[in-house]
Amino acid sequence: MKRIAFYFTPLFFLIFTISCQYDNEEDLYIDLPTCDTVNVIYSKSVKPILSGSCYSCHAVSNAPTLGSGIDLETYTELMVQIDNGRLLGAINHASGFSPMPKAEAKLDDCSIDIIEAWINQGAVND
Repeated sequence: MKRIAFYFTPLFFLIFTISCQYDNEEDLYIDLPTCDTVNVIYSKSVKPILSGSCYSCHAVSNAPTLGSGIDLETYTELMVQIDNGRLLGAINHASGFSPMPKAEAKLDDCSIDIIEAWINQGAVND
């Protein structure tokens, strides 16, 4: 038995070290997509989020009855909700605001961060 261990122990360590020789930190971790809040553009960054999550209830063109009379499809009406704080309060599910999207999960953190960044950068209509 000692003889078998004598021969296989070095072989085991050799195989173990060879199998790990190409591992490095950059290859071990997958690059997860980052949330770009620097290059936020209304038409390319914010509007697609609103379209996918809000327009089914809050756009005149898509809803037979406009949810609470709030239209987020037009920039002018969207600015009303931004200026009165209701948009951020609703999408953040803040206390005292009706959580949106209604009866659905909260928007993902990146989507909220993008909308907040756009508002903090002046909510420019491009």
